[in-house]
Amino acid sequence: MLRALRTARLLAATLVIALLAAAVPPPAAAASRIKDIADFEGIRDNLLIGYGLVVGLDGSGDRLANSPFTQQSLVAMLERLGVNTRDANLNTRNVAAVMVTGTLLPFSRQGTRIDVTVSALGDADDLLGGTLLVTPLMGADGEVYAVAQGQLAVGGFSAEGDSGSSISKGVPTSGRIPNGAIVEREVDFDLAGMEVVRLALRNPDLTTARRMAQAVNDHLGGPVARLADPGTVEVVVPAAYAQNVAVMLADIEQLPIEPDQIARVVIDEQSGVIVMGENVRISTVAIAQGNLTVRISETPQVSQPGAFAPEGSETVVVPRSDVEVEEEEGNRLAVLPSGISLRELVEGLNALGISPRDLISILQAIKASGALQAELEVL
Repeated sequence: MLRALRTARLLAATLVIALLAAAVPPPAAAASRIKDIADFEGIRDNLLIGYGLVVGLDGSGDRLANSPFTQQSLVAMLERLGVNTRDANLNTRNVAAVMVTGTLLPFSRQGTRIDVTVSALGDADDLLGGTLLVTPLMGADGEVYAVAQGQLAVGGFSAEGDSGSSISKGVPTSGRIPNGAIVEREVDFDLAGMEVVRLALRNPDLTTARRMAQAVNDHLGGPVARLADPGTVEVVVPAAYAQNVAVMLADIEQLPIEPDQIARVVIDEQSGVIVMGENVRISTVAIAQGNLTVRISETPQVSQPGAFAPEGSETVVVPRSDVEVEEEEGNRLAVLPSGISLRELVEGLNALGISPRDLISILQAIKASGALQAELEVL
């Protein structure tokens, strides 16, 4: 009786464990957060650009005779500081004209700092040790949004000896200034007052956009998100998030989505790189690969007349050609059945001992035959 009771309890416990295991949903395959596959309207960077001067160079700056814009900028700067050099013959190589670029991060406030990149505009040899003077940075609308100044950090260097030998590393005519610009103007954008928020997919796809809209609706508890086009999902701000759109976006961006992708094969013929998507399929096809090598070698020989040769005989060069034909053995015709996966395709082609270069030609031939059910893109 006790033995039967223990057996019944063991069977019941096993059944409960099996039911619990079946109730746990499997993890989503290749799930990504919405913030990793889409951008939110209004939350974006703004590019800045400016023209300035770098001073303090050790004779490696612009040649003023070859860079008139550098001389004009230098004269104008000195005049603003009360120094008149209009009629002077400037011949310095310690200054260089540069372009300054930076990125204004979303919702950057006045007084915050951003990094800037400084690049030589003239014929300067090296910006090492230079200092950027005050440079206004403008946006696409022509307004000044930041001001840059500071000591350059140059990763590259160059050196040259008296004999003409030289050595260089990296790019010495470009450098960075960490936190080198101060934001002076903010980009006006009323995020809290938005009634409709648009999510832009970085890789537009109808299936992915639909899954995103469904995930947002499930999370917010209503049909507030709709698929506008393959690259846009529109979300109507619910009343619970009125004047608090930032909190809604913070909740939405963490939702997991499984992005869909089209079957595509990307080939870079220059480097021999091949990238195939997971959904690549092929119809039934037979593949054979072999190399035929023809080698022709010339071994000319000298023919001299004998001791009793007729008068007028000359020494001549007689051509001798040796022709060899080699064909790889062991390569067989392989049949790849219909609907095989990416893994099976790669394993089947590797079984033939095919190199990446030959694989490119085979994939192009399969596409030409209509057996490759994927988009073939050649870079």
